[in-house]
Amino acid sequence: MHWDILATILLTATIQSLFGVGVLLFGTPILLVLGYDFITTLTTLLPISLAINLLQVSKDYRQIHLPFYRQILTLSIPCVILWLLLVTTRKLNIGGIVGVFLIVAALKSVYPPFQRVIESLVRYERTYFVVMGMVHGLTNLGGSLLTAIIHSKPYDKDQTRATTAVSYGTFALFQLLTLGLSLGPSTIATPTTVLYLAAGISMFLGTDLLLYSKMSTDRYRTTFAVFLFLSGTALIFKSLFLR
Repeated sequence: MHWDILATILLTATIQSLFGVGVLLFGTPILLVLGYDFITTLTTLLPISLAINLLQVSKDYRQIHLPFYRQILTLSIPCVILWLLLVTTRKLNIGGIVGVFLIVAALKSVYPPFQRVIESLVRYERTYFVVMGMVHGLTNLGGSLLTAIIHSKPYDKDQTRATTAVSYGTFALFQLLTLGLSLGPSTIATPTTVLYLAAGISMFLGTDLLLYSKMSTDRYRTTFAVFLFLSGTALIFKSLFLR
């Protein structure tokens, strides 16, 4: 067990326990900066992300917005699979663009022109879902676009987290299946992976009990907006300084 990976998992699992995303969105750049290759990063983080999402969905599955999820399945997932298969041959640095988009999404409630920008982009939902799948397959940053479009919907906190979790979990599931078929199951199922998985699940249970259950919908949406802003800032920083 690597202690730097464990610390990353505990931090990002806390974030994902609240918002439905985080382990991949933040864990991927952290582990890459620490010197781990992209495939190792994926095979370490994907099972944890999927497990947390499954626990979230099992509690709030009635809150899932099914029309939104159908678009994930039909438009995003095929792109995730296709672009993940190409990930070792081409790498695109689009973190800065995604980061700016997240900051605009976070500030839309306090600056009306940003609200109009988000509405104009989200209006083309089919294209948005396709691009989101491409981005996730290539970079593991599709969770950032997912949280942005979810934040534009009038969901309460349970529907927000449940819809995010089932969508993000589906991303992780198909990524794992793709990697398992292309690299072999032994690449993913290792004793160390089980230990990391146990740590991530434990952090979810604690966060869900101590933090999430005590948040009102208004406070959750405000915290979610702060999360989007910090995500965007982190992605811009990574794009500019951590190439």
